[in-house]
Amino acid sequence: MTAGGEYRDLKVTVAGLGVSGVPAAKALHGLGARVTVVNGTAGERQQAEAAELEALGVTVRLGDGDTLPEGTELVVTSPGWKPSSPLFAAAAAAGVEVIGDVELAWRLRGPDAAPWLAVTGTNGKTTTTRMLAAVLTAAGLRTAAVGNIGVSLFDVVLGEQDYDVLAVELSSYQLHWAPGIRPHSAAVLNLAPDHLDWHGSMAEYAADKGRIYHGNKVACVYNAADPETERLVEEADVEEGCRAIGFTLEAPRMSELGVVDGLLVDRAFVEDRRNSAQELAETADVQPLAPHNVANALAAAALARAYGVPAGAVRDGLRAFRPDAHRIEEVAVLDGVSYVDDSKATNTHAAQASLTAYDHVVWIAGGLAKGAEFDELVAAAADRLRGAVLIGADRALIREALARHAPQVPVVDLERTDTGAMSAAVAAARQLAAAGDTVLLAPACASMDMFSNYNQRGDLFAEAVRAVLPDTAARS
Repeated sequence: MTAGGEYRDLKVTVAGLGVSGVPAAKALHGLGARVTVVNGTAGERQQAEAAELEALGVTVRLGDGDTLPEGTELVVTSPGWKPSSPLFAAAAAAGVEVIGDVELAWRLRGPDAAPWLAVTGTNGKTTTTRMLAAVLTAAGLRTAAVGNIGVSLFDVVLGEQDYDVLAVELSSYQLHWAPGIRPHSAAVLNLAPDHLDWHGSMAEYAADKGRIYHGNKVACVYNAADPETERLVEEADVEEGCRAIGFTLEAPRMSELGVVDGLLVDRAFVEDRRNSAQELAETADVQPLAPHNVANALAAAALARAYGVPAGAVRDGLRAFRPDAHRIEEVAVLDGVSYVDDSKATNTHAAQASLTAYDHVVWIAGGLAKGAEFDELVAAAADRLRGAVLIGADRALIREALARHAPQVPVVDLERTDTGAMSAAVAAARQLAAAGDTVLLAPACASMDMFSNYNQRGDLFAEAVRAVLPDTAARS
């Protein structure tokens, strides 16, 4: 059962069409609200979405996302709309509250709604959330991975299926507009500069991430290797008795989960955590096996254990988990060289985690830098690099960083920026690689200068690799 009677006849403006705006508009309309959707663009996709909503009785205004409709009593925004948008300034001037789709979904929860185990961070959110859902499922719990992961929270909150607990991925955008959510437990996986053009500063970005801890009931899970995540826990206003739980790739201290002799172990949710630890799984149960993915598994395990999941379910869930495409995904092995697609590494923090997973790398990188700097990334990876192939609009930034910090590394700079450049990049990487090396697509950049999205970029990489494989080559 959901709450929602207070929305009948309420004049609500939904800012933005798309993956969150359309479900929000439908949900509000179904509750009897008088909904107007505004969107700044009026392309073919937006017109089709508008027609679908208008057929239901929703008013849609395309081409004008700045003007607040007269009589608006509440604004529900899609996550991507910047806080500086004129629409929100107009709402503030009129005394109208602005919330996001996640906040709305939280408010629509019924009195017996499933608690949320929430995950955020600069990188690893989707993988960790899906790992968590796999572990909860292995424990026999009715669950779903929802939120920023691509499954609308409205489908769960307003749907007929009952859940015991939800694994909820939340982006910094969503958290900015969700002041009222209070998860059972939550994790911030890591913090690195990203989306600063939206948030305005690193401090604002971190503050929005930290909202996920506010009101936590049982556990605030942080990364012991990232002091900023622990600082966010210290600043959070939580319920009495809520604990700070760390995860680490080292041997865990008390109230941490960590790694000992190839085992994932728990010194947080055991009766005698001062003197003992509970084995949860082997590192080999984590696939793909890479340091940052083991960290993801530990964070997922910590949230599951906070909910009372037994150790065996952690092991079984991790063994059952299969990662999404384009996340350190081995495409093939040819002449002793592994070809790995990590197209999802769209920023420097993600690329560094990917590069760290391999000893000898021929690196395919480049795209839209989004204001990023590459010196720290290149300096950290210099000893691992056997070559670099650069593509995309901002490749010069990476080339210059390589010249400063890894001048010994041979570099192929591909000027072409059409999608066919990926075949040329793979061909160049083959020339640089030797047996035992890994050709790694970890661009450290966004994809939209050359590709529709990171999925297309990864697909074209895989196609280019498979195109040169003999029939007897190993394929994954």
